[in-house]
Amino acid sequence: METEGARTDRLGLLLDQFDQAREMAQVRLTGLSDEEYLWEPVAGCWSIRRRGEAATPRAFGPGEWVLDKGDPDIPANEYAEVARQAAGGMTVAKIADDWSVSVERVEQILAHTGAPAPDETPVSTIAWRLGHLHSCFAGQWEWTFGERRQEPKLLVDFTPSAALALERFWALIDRWRDSVAAVTDEQLDTVGFSQYPYGSDPDDPFITVLAGANLEFIHHMAEIALLRDLWRARFTSPG
Repeated sequence: METEGARTDRLGLLLDQFDQAREMAQVRLTGLSDEEYLWEPVAGCWSIRRRGEAATPRAFGPGEWVLDKGDPDIPANEYAEVARQAAGGMTVAKIADDWSVSVERVEQILAHTGAPAPDETPVSTIAWRLGHLHSCFAGQWEWTFGERRQEPKLLVDFTPSAALALERFWALIDRWRDSVAAVTDEQLDTVGFSQYPYGSDPDDPFITVLAGANLEFIHHMAEIALLRDLWRARFTSPG
């Protein structure tokens, strides 16, 4: 159903939200330079780095440049998601596997006795945020619409070139959007329509997966927009 050009069906609402977010994000990323893309506003940022220079123990990528990733733990701001997974019927073992942590860690969080994770994702560069988004959407496309066999961490060849990274990213995002637009109502309600292995996709109806993907895109693009604002203001003193 449409009302004055706006779709009001379930898929249409999610597509419209995604389209608006994509349009705003592309405008906000116009003119991104390599220097700004790799800018580290504080010491210890996560970013993309040459394979031999990675500072995090689980950095990944198929080529010369890899995306920082630290030791596994569940950030404190995701405790509510862990509780939601448990309430939805996921076993503690499955939740632990999804987050790559121990069963004991999940049990601590569910019992509200776990201290906030010491290795929460630190401040990151635009390159890291964009690379993280690219990796997530590439993996979800492969394990939903693709052959469902390739390791998600090896799908994106990270690059220090802002222009090349954006070119590749928008191409992937458009492929994702085109594939999603063809999903049927039955597929929206199918549990496990996406088999993306890093998360709860195999246990969720696909409409839930889509809503989560939209939120992932929106919140990381908001963070990138803030980093762009900080870049412009980095040499501006108050007064």
